[in-house]
Formats: sequence, C-alpha cells, structure tokens
Amino acid sequence: MISNQILQTTIEGLKGITRIDLCICDTEGKVLASTFPEAEEYESSILSFVDSPADSQVIQGYQFFKVFDEHQLEYILLARGGSDDVYMVGKLAAFQVQNLLVAYKERFDKDNFIKNLLLDNLLLVDIYNRAKKLHIETTVRRVVFLIETKHEKDVNALETVRSLFAAKTKDFITAVDEKNIILVKEIKPTEDYGDLEKTANMILDMLNTEAMTKVHVSFGTIVGDIKEVSRSYKEAKMALDVGKIFYSGKNVVAYSNLGIGRLIYQLPLPLCRMFIREVFENKSPDDFDEETLATINKFFENSLNVSETSRQLYIHRNTLVYRLDKLQKSTGLDLRVFEDAITFKIALMVVKYMKYMENQDF
Repeated sequence: MISNQILQTTIEGLKGITRIDLCICDTEGKVLASTFPEAEEYESSILSFVDSPADSQVIQGYQFFKVFDEHQLEYILLARGGSDDVYMVGKLAAFQVQNLLVAYKERFDKDNFIKNLLLDNLLLVDIYNRAKKLHIETTVRRVVFLIETKHEKDVNALETVRSLFAAKTKDFITAVDEKNIILVKEIKPTEDYGDLEKTANMILDMLNTEAMTKVHVSFGTIVGDIKEVSRSYKEAKMALDVGKIFYSGKNVVAYSNLGIGRLIYQLPLPLCRMFIREVFENKSPDDFDEETLATINKFFENSLNVSETSRQLYIHRNTLVYRLDKLQKSTGLDLRVFEDAITFKIALMVVKYMKYMENQDF
C-alpha cells in the first residue's frame, strides 16, 4: 500500500537523525527499502523470523522487528546493531511505519468514499454515516475542479496537484478515469467565483511549468452540503465539454459562465438538425467563405456595432454594409436586427455542437 519511495525516504530520515542503518523487507524476504547494501544477504533469516512467534529478535548482529497492519504481518524491519539504543530506534522505526500504514489506509478509504460520492454510488444515509466515520465535515462550502490532462495516466500532473494542495488536509484529490484529475476543494465563506477562477488559473500555470503538461481546468458551482458534491462534479464535467465546443480558446471554464452554450449542449441532435434546416434552409454555415465568417464573428464581438466592426476589419463602413446585405439575401437574416442576430448566433453555436457530437461518435 505504501510506495517503496516513501519507505526509503522514511528510513533515510531516521538514519539521518539516529545514524543507525535500517532496512524494510516484505514477508517473503524481498528488500523494499534499505540504507545499507548487504540487506539481501539476510533473506533466509527474515523468512525464519516471519515463522517465529517473536515480535522482535536479535539475529547476527541485527535487531529484527515485525510491523503489523491490524494483526496482519506486513513488513519486517531490520536495525543494524545489538545494543539497547538500536533496539529503541528499531521500535520507533517500526512504530513510524505502522502509523504510515494507518494513514495510508485512511487516505485510501477517504479516496474510495470521495469516488463513490462523485459517481452517486452511495445512499443518502450512507453518505453521512461514512463521512462521520472518516471525520469529514458534511456542511461546509465545497466546489469540484476537473483537470483534464493531455496524456492518459499523467502521474506527474497528479503528483503536482497533490503537492499543491498537500497542506490542505480538507481537500481531496482523486481520479475516476484515465485523463481527468478531480479536486474537491473546501472553500472559505468569503471566497467567491472570482477566487475560484484564480485558483483554476494557478493550477493551470503550475501544471504548465512544473509538470510540463497542457491541461484544461473547469469547475462547478459552490455547494454547501456533502450530498451535493456530485452535482458540482457533473457541472464541472459539463463545463469541460461545453468549453471544448464553444470556448476552445479558453483553458479555464466555469459552469456559471457557460451561458446559452449550456442549454444547447442538452439539446437532442434531431431537434438541432431541424432547427438548422429551418434557419438556413438548404444552406449551412460551412458554405460561407472565410471572409464572411470573419465578418460575422467580428460583428458579434463588437455587439452589432457597424462602425467599430469596420474599423477593426480595416474596411470601409459601406463595404461592411454590403457584406451584411449580401448575407441577408442568402439567409433571410439581417444581423443588424437584434432578433435575427440572436437567431443567427444560436444557429452557429448549434452547428458547432452538432459537429462536435458527430465527431464523438467516430
């Protein structure tokens, strides 16, 4: 359960303090971590000690100790030397490793609980009962951040996120699939969505610089009860998908800022196709040339302001009016009229959504 690297770091730290060499082996005599090279020579002695009833023993100038995990023998610890001081250090080291086992098991239990909570695999009564046993607060403000990595099983990204929030023991970092890292973050009463945006950008910058990986970050709405955490997770998932469709230039997307894209994302494809046929008849926005599409997008960016759009496109105002007139003749929609502009904007977003969903099927 505990990684060999953690065990190695632990005994190296203890040796640095006590100057006594230590070694940790599994119950088959295999060396997992050691501060001296000849540890493998004691495999037969370790196997004999495993079968003995003693919890500690001196063999060939080494103190042997058994480390249990709830009465199950998990590790054998060796301390070099036969003196009382070495015995005391060995007992302390065994105690430390045993505490690590307890801590990691609790973390594992919490991880499983959070995963099942996110996936709605728990009954309401089980949520509160298990949260109480695991000492997890039920009525605090939380939000779910979803971090999508470019590569599957990106261990560097996961460890970077863990190190970033390691000191905050009330936050949970987990994963339910190969590409997404989930952060369930407890937030202060004074924090708002602006603060969450800053946190998301901090995660983004940290992963870009430390883990050297490109990611997308989304987050759901703030919830006040543990039973609502799964809703914030679903919102973050939707924000990630909707962001890819309608806000491809943004690496951080908040569910609360999705706007009309959130509604379009929930439309069935047959209804979308029917709407596009009604708006464009036998045409499609794909049929428009790049110049026309650039004009449309810039016109929307400038809130239907003809003067500002023509200035930014470096064209004469009359040229822009000519293009808008031409578009009106081909589609029947005048973008200078607010209602027609709204219809056209929604139609363009619906087409984007249809393309994305059709590509997902392949």
